[in-house]
Amino acid sequence: MDRKEKYSAQLERMKSGKGFIAALDQSGGSTPKALAQYGVEESSFANDEEMYLLVHEMRTRIIKSPKFNRSFIIGAILFENTMDRKIDGEWTADYLWNKKGIVPFLKVDKGLSELKDGVQIMNPITNLDALLSRAVERNIFGTKMRSLIKEANSEGIRNVVKQQFLIAHQIFEQGLVPIIEPEIDINSTDKAKSEEILNAELKQHLDALDESVKVILKLTLPETDNFYADLQSHPNVVRVVALSGGYSKDEANRKLAANNGLIASFSRALVEGVTFNQSDDDFNLVIDKSINEIYKASIT
Repeated sequence: MDRKEKYSAQLERMKSGKGFIAALDQSGGSTPKALAQYGVEESSFANDEEMYLLVHEMRTRIIKSPKFNRSFIIGAILFENTMDRKIDGEWTADYLWNKKGIVPFLKVDKGLSELKDGVQIMNPITNLDALLSRAVERNIFGTKMRSLIKEANSEGIRNVVKQQFLIAHQIFEQGLVPIIEPEIDINSTDKAKSEEILNAELKQHLDALDESVKVILKLTLPETDNFYADLQSHPNVVRVVALSGGYSKDEANRKLAANNGLIASFSRALVEGVTFNQSDDDFNLVIDKSINEIYKASIT
């Protein structure tokens, strides 16, 4: 299967596949936190290389778990270090697609800027073209980039969306499908108002796209059920997926199930309860339970 055929198959899978996207993309400063949640303390590694090796072992264990497959999961988001490592002799993206039938994505953002106008836009993404070229070589299908909205500030939210779509164009030109993630802080006191402003800004930018441009939206679970239904049906939108955003797994699944057609792209909620010292049987039982629950909420 050449890249064009693979792209078409993966695009169709993202449009119509039943299941959810697994977010395995914690990186940089969030990696020690992810490892701590897994039961690996910072004293267990002496430098970044040891840390990234441990996190790759953790993600490999998750990916190789029997229920982590196309029957439940349609995509997985990786970060750069994971993309550049292998599982059983194959690049991680190739293993995901060839062995599991799961569409691979890459996190490309470099973290958040300082808070301004109630938001944190993305830091400059240095060497983005080179990263995207390597992603194409590694058989990545799409990318993900995150901004953060903390207040219902119209100017700030406008800047978040403008930046996201500007970079999304660059990504699409490289033959990749961008996941646009303007997260809204779940603890924001005016979260519902932020959602109103964000929805309008996203719609405006989507309407301005050429019909050939396809994007995926990754949004915080809304205060009003089915609030993003208009975005889900937009011709330029492949899929709208939801982030857990700090909600517990049970709360995230409950809110997700109340939104028709919205599917999960969970990270913390997916791996809640798994630890380094569990036996493979116990580890797989916990992962199986999480996958079943998130899958059920995603197809409700």
